[in-house]
Amino acid sequence: MTSLRYLFLGLLGLCLLILALANRGIVALRLLPEDLGGAIGIDPSVSMPLFLIVFLSMAVGLLIGFVWEWLREHKHRAEARSERAQKERLERELAQSRLPGEGDDVLALLERS
Repeated sequence: MTSLRYLFLGLLGLCLLILALANRGIVALRLLPEDLGGAIGIDPSVSMPLFLIVFLSMAVGLLIGFVWEWLREHKHRAEARSERAQKERLERELAQSRLPGEGDDVLALLERS
């Protein structure tokens, strides 16, 4: 199973390397369209290789997905936390209800006979 994981990661790395080598061209990434940026008087843009834009967009998409899933599962984590606290409370009550010298009723009856 471990070798299969390493094989998969190696193939994924090879695919990303091929993607990076095939898309080395420099492109301009603009925050605003040229006409709107010119009208406002600002033109925020950055020039970088295309594969960096692709990799950064994948990373940002993964990050957004992880945060979205974490927020979506909040109610399940809160419910599990409250159930765990209730279980611990009930275990403490059970431990307090048992006196140290007191045993099982059936065993106490058998010992008396």
